[in-house]
Amino acid sequence: MRLLWLSALTCNGNAHSLLNYPNLRNWQKDFEWLYHPLLPSRYTFKEIEEGIEGCEVLIVEGTFSEELVKYRQPFKALVERYGAQARHIVTVGTCAAFGGIFAQGEEGRSGLFFRGEEPTETFEALRSKSINLPGCPIQPEVLVGTLALLKAGETLPLDRLRRPKYYYAYTVHNGCTRNEYFEYKIDEHRFGSLEGCMFYEHGCQGTFTHGSCNKILWNGLNSKTRNGQPCMGCTEPDFPRMGLWTTQKHMGIPARLPVGVPRRAYLSLAGIAKAFRIERFYKPLMEEE
Repeated sequence: MRLLWLSALTCNGNAHSLLNYPNLRNWQKDFEWLYHPLLPSRYTFKEIEEGIEGCEVLIVEGTFSEELVKYRQPFKALVERYGAQARHIVTVGTCAAFGGIFAQGEEGRSGLFFRGEEPTETFEALRSKSINLPGCPIQPEVLVGTLALLKAGETLPLDRLRRPKYYYAYTVHNGCTRNEYFEYKIDEHRFGSLEGCMFYEHGCQGTFTHGSCNKILWNGLNSKTRNGQPCMGCTEPDFPRMGLWTTQKHMGIPARLPVGVPRRAYLSLAGIAKAFRIERFYKPLMEEE
């Protein structure tokens, strides 16, 4: 399968993240890079700009801007040319999916097919080919797995924001090692510590952020929440939010509740949970008994 990677306004974090895939060398045997900014490729970017044939999957990284020019060609023209050739268009990272950091406060900037949650019209004719893989950066396993499924001819079930449900039907809360603390409303957390839930005071967005960070661990070892840092919601269309380290509240209740949990049900469950005091949750996990 022939892949072409185009970079818009980006820090190149997603291109670098792919290099972190442990079996990259073996995985690449099934693919050919027509162009990638960091990996050995069949063509130079100058040749890509002049025009080639054979792109099967167009991969786009970074925030789209109508004014962006790559070398000599408007970026929009490159997307139109190779998007028309490709069977699939995969956006990698939250900037390419929804606009992300580089679109903050800027007019005329967006993701390739969405501005936040709102669909854009620029590439409307290509939308049916699109697959969004948000993340800041993307987990390499998500990109590698998606491309492998496309190569196998699989039809990927997508959510309303065109994210593959295989990776984004879950929330980051699934698999979090702090779930017991969440259930009993215990947030006596200190950054980097193993104890405590970070939802109630420290701004953790894992209960309403769609992603596989606690199912597919970074480097096979860890995740933000397991390591003691709140989830920042980097796969969601409104990333980045303000006040990442503080839980916004109304009348003492978190302003944003876990996905699908009604406020009344949350209050009822919270009242029951707070009736219990389980001593082991208030002690350091590594403390000797």
